[in-house]
Amino acid sequence: MAKQSTQFICQACGASAPRWLGRCPGCGGWNTLVEEIVAGKKSRGSLPTAANKPVSIGEVPEDAAARLPTGIEELDRVLGGGAVLGSVVLVGGDPGVGKSTLLLQALAGLAKRGARALYSSGEESVAQIALRARRILGDQSLGDRLQIVGASDVAEVEDAARLARPSALVVDSVQVLRSAELESAAGSVSQLREVTARLVDLAKKERIALFLVGHVTKDGALAGPKVLEHLVDVVLSFEGERGNAFRALRASKNRYGSATEVGVFEMAQGGLAEVPNPSELFLAERPAHASGSVVAPVTPQEGGARAVLVEVQALVGSVGQGNGRRVTTGLASTRLALILAVLERKVGFMLAGADVFANVAGGLTIDEPAIDLPLAIAVASAARDRPCARDLVAFGEIGLAGEVRGVARGMSRLGEAASMGFKRAIVPASTAERMTGNDRSGVEVIPVRRVEEAIRIALDD
Repeated sequence: MAKQSTQFICQACGASAPRWLGRCPGCGGWNTLVEEIVAGKKSRGSLPTAANKPVSIGEVPEDAAARLPTGIEELDRVLGGGAVLGSVVLVGGDPGVGKSTLLLQALAGLAKRGARALYSSGEESVAQIALRARRILGDQSLGDRLQIVGASDVAEVEDAARLARPSALVVDSVQVLRSAELESAAGSVSQLREVTARLVDLAKKERIALFLVGHVTKDGALAGPKVLEHLVDVVLSFEGERGNAFRALRASKNRYGSATEVGVFEMAQGGLAEVPNPSELFLAERPAHASGSVVAPVTPQEGGARAVLVEVQALVGSVGQGNGRRVTTGLASTRLALILAVLERKVGFMLAGADVFANVAGGLTIDEPAIDLPLAIAVASAARDRPCARDLVAFGEIGLAGEVRGVARGMSRLGEAASMGFKRAIVPASTAERMTGNDRSGVEVIPVRRVEEAIRIALDD
């Protein structure tokens, strides 16, 4: 038996110390060190085994990392074409956003294609899982290919996986699992690292596509030490407001595909429904000839490859005494403050005493610089009560000097605008210069260098 010793582990960052300290030497947190029993180091092997002998690339079979399409195209798009055997995917999101629903539907899709799937939950009983599965999946005949188990100990999950021999396994959630070899509580840093390491080892050895559900903190980041994100192959974030029907699935890390894709879903009575054309959905209720409304081709995933058309709305109240309120939905409040300062100093809009409201219709949260120009045009349109043309889109970053700066992926943005029937686009001059005739997708490109020039064109001044 390996010799056991104790260390003091920080519950915030995972740093260790040989004795108790009031302040963590790693993250600086106070009273975060907790004494935990750790196993001693095992002796190192002297001879390589067959599993770890080096092999040439040509000897590795092509199906060593075979993909399993889930049948949910939006999920497969973000994963890079499907779940990879032997991969580990960490899925995070706010409570109630639909993580468990999405993964249960994914397992059902795999089972429909003949793969064996196992859903393990430490938060719900087997009866609760079955009730939710019947509501979501209806009377689909999956035979014994989709199995469920309730387990709160990692050893129980390992035993169930070896017994069921699934191609895909969902563990919901990793924070409630614990290892009996450690005395600390479930969810502590040492438990999370131990449990995740054992599950990763299980997935690699048994060639199981493993999905781990992770809790998030108040700030929206994945709970637990950062080492969890380094242990897994793919990190997905499932985002959306509880009161809104739309959900966005983004990848921040993907060893088997692009980390720039985004999948869009709609929460329906029977579970999550795919939204293959988000632009059409987000613009379906756009009012006609309304001031303060501008369409913007944006990429919901930062640096993403997929462009989506959204409606940027602004409302400007009458100028009163004192400072006006600034309220945003789907946008950073700092971005609106920057745009208003530029409009006041460089264009002449005096909005300091007016209430200004800005909104991205549809529930998406946009945090990329390309939203600056449509936001400025929307505010100007609302302030002057003059609507923009219905066939016009705009995108571009605005600098503090009032200049319009270029943004990436202009071709995909114009292509999405053309597919939705838009005829004109106000774009940064530097972006337009990099485009050829084929890149413009039949859309009339209007290059601008200054924000006041863009406003004048959009409002036909």
